[in-house]
Amino acid sequence: MARALRLGLTGGIGSGKSTVAAMLADLGAAVIDADALARSVTTAGGEAITAIRDAFGADFITPSGALDRDRMRELAYTEPDARRRLEAIIHPLVGQKTWQQAALAEAAGHRCLVFDVPLLVESDHWRCRVEHVIVVDCTPLTQVDRVVARSGLTARAVEAILAAQSPRLRRLQAADAVIFNEGISLPVLRSQVDALARGLGLSLGPPNAAKNQP
Repeated sequence: MARALRLGLTGGIGSGKSTVAAMLADLGAAVIDADALARSVTTAGGEAITAIRDAFGADFITPSGALDRDRMRELAYTEPDARRRLEAIIHPLVGQKTWQQAALAEAAGHRCLVFDVPLLVESDHWRCRVEHVIVVDCTPLTQVDRVVARSGLTARAVEAILAAQSPRLRRLQAADAVIFNEGISLPVLRSQVDALARGLGLSLGPPNAAKNQP
């Protein structure tokens, strides 16, 4: 069986990356969501909790036993070293789960794997592990407006998050394809995703769909 096509998907906070990932999943791709995996290892009983408690103290763990994400976010975006220490705990665990999920998806017959990775451009190893890098893009002002509207964070807090992420130009320079998600409707965005899929030569659909056809 031929190896599945591997796509890297990234974009700044509020760009609409998760929406694009969902559209690709609708087309039959298997989406491996690095953020979701990071959340799974920092929930109560998650694999990262003991190491986080040892590194940062019990104050960063909620009474339920999960990572106190608000408190950690405040620390991580004001102290770069704290962010690096947190990533050193979480990223190896997320990497292990990522490739476990990828292997399962490929074994299930998925012909396209989409790695939804916010820090894809910042990482040294992703470029050689995917055939194409897709960047979902919009203006920084739109990013701030979207995140404020959905999260309740202040504009200043969102701007601090943007400042800690890879610069927009760096993401665009790393892209093989760009989806510009600015001032358009969901149907128009979907048409961009469909066109991208066709341009990559994808014939997506549920795994083993060809086998089920008469």
